[in-house]
Amino acid sequence: MTEDADRDTVAEVLSALADPTRRRILDILAAHGEATATVLATELPVSRQAIVKHLAVLDRAGLVAGRREGREARYTVLPARLGATARWMDRLAGEWDTRLTAIKRLAEADRGAEADPEADPAPGADSAAG
Repeated sequence: MTEDADRDTVAEVLSALADPTRRRILDILAAHGEATATVLATELPVSRQAIVKHLAVLDRAGLVAGRREGREARYTVLPARLGATARWMDRLAGEWDTRLTAIKRLAEADRGAEADPEADPAPGADSAAG
C-alpha cells in the first residue's frame, strides 16, 4: 500500500470511528461475532434504519462486511483497516515521543546553563574582560 493510500485508509477509519454509535456497533459485532441490523437495533438506542446507515459508513471505511442470509444481511468486523490505523497511530506516537524527548533535553540543558552561568560563558565574554 502506498503512503497516500495509507493516509486515505486512516482518514476513512478515523472518520467512521468519530461517531460513538458506530464505535458501539463495532464493539457489539466484535462481541457477537456477527449480527444483523435488527439485532444491533435491539442493543442500541437508535432505529434499525439508523443502524443500517451507520453500517453503510463502516462498510465504506472497510471496517465491516455484510453477507446476505435470506432477507437479512449479517455483518462482521473486518480488522485489517483497524490494524493499519493502529500501526499508523503507533508510528505517530513514536515520532512524538522522539520530539518530546528532544524538547526535554533542550529544556534541561537550558535549565542547567541558567543554574551555572560560569560553566558556559556568553560568546565574547573573554574579550570584554581583557
